[in-house]
Amino acid sequence: MTQQRSELPGRRLLLKGSLAVGAAATGALAATQGSARAATPRAATNPLVRHRADPHIHRHHDGRYYFTATAPEYDRIILRRSRTLRGIATAEEAVVWRRHTSGDMAAHIWAPEIHHIDGKWYLYFAAAPADDVWKIRMWVLENAHRDPFKGTWTEKGRIATAWDTFSLDATTFTYEGARYLAWAQKDPGEDHNSAVFLSRMANPWTLTGPQIRLTTPKYDWERVGFKVNEGASFLQRNGRVFMTYSASATDANYCMGLLTARAGSDLMDPRSWTKSPRPVFTSSDRTRQYGPGHNCFTVAEDGRTDVLVYHARQYKDIVGDPLNDPNRHTRIQRLGWKADGTPDFGVPVADGPLPAR
Repeated sequence: MTQQRSELPGRRLLLKGSLAVGAAATGALAATQGSARAATPRAATNPLVRHRADPHIHRHHDGRYYFTATAPEYDRIILRRSRTLRGIATAEEAVVWRRHTSGDMAAHIWAPEIHHIDGKWYLYFAAAPADDVWKIRMWVLENAHRDPFKGTWTEKGRIATAWDTFSLDATTFTYEGARYLAWAQKDPGEDHNSAVFLSRMANPWTLTGPQIRLTTPKYDWERVGFKVNEGASFLQRNGRVFMTYSASATDANYCMGLLTARAGSDLMDPRSWTKSPRPVFTSSDRTRQYGPGHNCFTVAEDGRTDVLVYHARQYKDIVGDPLNDPNRHTRIQRLGWKADGTPDFGVPVADGPLPAR
């Protein structure tokens, strides 16, 4: 989610119109791919989940995939679960939390992530107060029940950072026995909308120690429309730690960048990280996928095949603010690997059944 300073008038009318545009685009493409779908009816198909942006999939030790994402009304947090990735598409969706009607956490409910930490479930998300909808900050919910669809989601409060500024897209991971949080935030000393920061955690809702900046939008491809680095996700493979992030405005210019650190290095030392000078995942006219980004990683049912999860639109031209267009759909595809051990993102695949592994 990129900070875009525009109000959101008539959201339901805008959503209705944009949904119709997206349905028309999807229908035209489906007409050319009907035979392929009929030939492989059980294959995973893109889009995996329509009208769900900023997707996050957690594969739990119970063998199930837990899915959450941004709903285009920006008013609730949803969950789905399935024993297969393709099953997420038709899994029943539950609303586990709704925005407040006043005060904090009343607007712009963005980019939830679900994590299981020390026997409890946690949801990280961004929200703003009703009277200042761009005062977006990061919040945490906790559920002690073994089943996140049951029990009570308790509001643990706001994640306090070094500055009380625009912040969102919290994600957490462990490395060499320590838990970390990465997030996007406006650095008051920099000319940008958001950069990506990293800190160790004292518990699932509290940062501890220094907070370092990992990446700021400095390349031209990170500064189109808005100067943005956001939506971090981490993958530890092949003796390295990889961090993807998304850049630029949330239209067809949205794309993904990559940072890399050697395993065993100090992740809290900015010198440990190398930033790719070019984007690693971008829009494709050939496959008709635009603005791919805000990704996460999971693994296929075989437990070995890495899977890239992200959102994209099926068309390039958008009327008005891209944040008012709900047709960012959740997609998945296999993540490849190059001979040197670095990830090969390829291009966002076309709509339809995914290629066989």
